[in-house]
Amino acid sequence: MLRAIGLGAILYGFWLVLSGHFEPLLMGFGVASSALVTYLAMRMDVADQEGLPLQLGGRVWIYVPWLMKEIFLANLRVAKVILDPKLPVSPILVHYRASQKTDLGRAIYANSITLTPGTITTRVVGDDLEIHSLTWIDVDGREEDEMDRRCTWVEQGGSH
Repeated sequence: MLRAIGLGAILYGFWLVLSGHFEPLLMGFGVASSALVTYLAMRMDVADQEGLPLQLGGRVWIYVPWLMKEIFLANLRVAKVILDPKLPVSPILVHYRASQKTDLGRAIYANSITLTPGTITTRVVGDDLEIHSLTWIDVDGREEDEMDRRCTWVEQGGSH
């Protein structure tokens, strides 16, 4: 039931932001359409743990600012490489073992790597992530270990 309420609230909030209408009749239509879509999603059993990850708790709100900082710092590193007259690019493909226990946790980790400029997760097979990087420094292990640890912490949000 909590998942249905959360999905309905998110859908209605999204509808409200996109429509920008605050007249009672139109807001009522928004509630009705959000309720209908929520009912259909629950009936079709598509509102699962991965589609609406309520189990992450509030930890994701601590992780996102850290990830934004990492994205900003990686942008600076990539800009430095691109603006360097020698263009010190040394592409490399490396493998890392993810410590997350669920598909959702591994997806958060893989997507976090891909969101960070200069790196992209090219394949995920079980716990093994294949990562392509613009330079060796971007995948030397320090940042990936920290990101892996933080993603595991986020994944455990509802269990600890």
